[in-house]
Amino acid sequence: MASLMENLIEVLNKQYEVYEQLLVLSTTKTTAIVKGNLEDLARITDEEQNVVGILNHYDKEREEVMKDIANVINKDVEGLRIANLAQMLSNRPEEQRQLTEIGDKLRDVAFRMKKVNEQNKELLENSLEMVAFDMNLLQAMRQAPETANYNKGAYNVGTTMGSAPGTFDAKQ
Repeated sequence: MASLMENLIEVLNKQYEVYEQLLVLSTTKTTAIVKGNLEDLARITDEEQNVVGILNHYDKEREEVMKDIANVINKDVEGLRIANLAQMLSNRPEEQRQLTEIGDKLRDVAFRMKKVNEQNKELLENSLEMVAFDMNLLQAMRQAPETANYNKGAYNVGTTMGSAPGTFDAKQ
């Protein structure tokens, strides 16, 4: 059991390091979004995908260690949490401290990641709204006023001069 706990602590520490890398990339992504630098944004997104791949590897490793621990202590793996495992280690204070510490670090980095991701999401949504606004403005500027043609009932039957509504000319 002791070596399983050491393995778990080791894997959790590796996951924490990778989450920190991901947090740095997400923070850098915020700057790229604000500046509107698409090249940097694409590069950062590619780097994030690589880091997420590493994170998935460690996550599978953690799941395997957790399954082994669950088998040894005869508990359901779905119900095992780091806090529960730390409580079970009351007779091993050093491992208990390490497990509690890494659990706290992981919660903290997850909270920070959530904040940065929410901020990035909001920035991207605002950017998309601005692009839609700009496209609508360009279309409105290209349309000329309607001609002043009326029928017998005094209804305007004039046509719009210029481009047809709903079309976007990418050459402009």
